[in-house]
Amino acid sequence: MATYERTELGQFNSTVCFKAVITGMEEMLGEHATAISLKAAGRTRGANLCKSLGLAKGSASMEDLSDIAAQLDGALGVEGTRLCKVDKIEAEGDVIRVYCSETVCSAGEELGSPRTCTFTLGAIHGALEFLLDKQFFAKHTESVLRGGTHDVFQFTPR
Repeated sequence: MATYERTELGQFNSTVCFKAVITGMEEMLGEHATAISLKAAGRTRGANLCKSLGLAKGSASMEDLSDIAAQLDGALGVEGTRLCKVDKIEAEGDVIRVYCSETVCSAGEELGSPRTCTFTLGAIHGALEFLLDKQFFAKHTESVLRGGTHDVFQFTPR
């Protein structure tokens, strides 16, 4: 099936426009419903991203976290869609922490803002669940907006 392509503008749009989608949804749906919707959309995006990279469901293990970080950074970072930079992924037992920087969700926010990453968290969540074939609870635990060096996403097995 043929798809419509933007021949001059390409595949990317601005952070300002993306943030307007988030704030507009919050005004209409409320913060909680918006967060649920954006996390779900992000999870779908993360799984579909893995599929588009030719990766198989369950094709990675906890020993592959540095490789997963490199793959996600390539797809989502400077050379990819620019959603965020994935700087590293670490595990402590079964708990996984993903360290991201320059997340689209934090961009343009005032320091001290209570904003959490929703779509970005969801995208990483969906990718990890797809690659590891495990289900996780996800939480944004540290923020660059509130003094952190990274936006840190923590994933705990269900």
